[in-house]
Amino acid sequence: MEKTVKFALLGCGRISANHLDAIEHAPHAKLVAVCDIVEEKAKAVAEKYGCNYYTDLETMLDNEDIDVCNILTPSGYHAEHGCMVAKRKINVFCEKPIDVTKEKADMLIECCRENGVKLGCVFQRRTYDAAIKTKEAVEKGWLGKVTLADAYLKYWRDDEYYKSDAWRGTLALDGGALMNQSIHGIDMISWIMGGIEKVNADCDRLVWDIEAEDTAVIRVRYNNGAMGVIEGATTVNPGQETFFAVHGTKGSIIFGDKGFYMWELEDKSIPVPEVTNSMGGANCQYNETNFGHTYLIEDMAMAVLEDRAPMIGGREARKAVDIILAAYKSSKEKCDVIVEA
Repeated sequence: MEKTVKFALLGCGRISANHLDAIEHAPHAKLVAVCDIVEEKAKAVAEKYGCNYYTDLETMLDNEDIDVCNILTPSGYHAEHGCMVAKRKINVFCEKPIDVTKEKADMLIECCRENGVKLGCVFQRRTYDAAIKTKEAVEKGWLGKVTLADAYLKYWRDDEYYKSDAWRGTLALDGGALMNQSIHGIDMISWIMGGIEKVNADCDRLVWDIEAEDTAVIRVRYNNGAMGVIEGATTVNPGQETFFAVHGTKGSIIFGDKGFYMWELEDKSIPVPEVTNSMGGANCQYNETNFGHTYLIEDMAMAVLEDRAPMIGGREARKAVDIILAAYKSSKEKCDVIVEA
């Protein structure tokens, strides 16, 4: 069995640095090619990492032996580009979100299934100690009956950021503060709590001249009966550390980008867990080790080598998109909206 999985990148923009670093440090991954419609970007990456570069996806797929292609293009192109890859019988590794509509997300999921390829997706916050230990506490009943769970996702993105690419802040290709920035925290709090049943949201453009929302508040009811609030914005200056709070009848946990800030349980025999990695930093700055992306790249490589499903598959990745789309509908129609299963 071959021990190295050959990766290619489609898109050499902002997030590509995390994927490039992760491939470089994942034991079973190797970068063979990159592609970007802006030749200068693709060429610069290729020169730095010693691989081939292209400006056209089909040309890259025609000329390279690729096991996995990472889809790093604007969000509204994820399904289209992912399907182009899947139809070549090449495995797909897709950045968040899987796409910006349910229909396109399902199209990619089905295309990968029909072509017998694996679909792995990126929600790196699920790999961090504080999130994993909090989920364990909820599932094992250490918090008793959980009654409240909140996520505070307050970022700063300036006018220059939104004007840096024409697709930023558009409904068709990007979405706003929820679909782009806050989706990580939305996915994680839902994952910790076992899913969200319904939402009631208020989404608005308070500052930036974009199509999508820049500020949002979502009241949620979880599948386990607990309630909570999710706040997401790109209008908070300076951008804040993200915080998550889970409360129950037997304890409370609060954690953020630097680890636990509260771990208070009635059962004092359960110690505060050690946190050996962070979730990032204030204003969604990635941690120095790039742990989450490296973990998921290595998992994708091993999924190929072991012929198993990746850690986060397409249907699992679609859940966060479903929550956000329900929030958009709720805000527009001014009512509670059930999240599609």
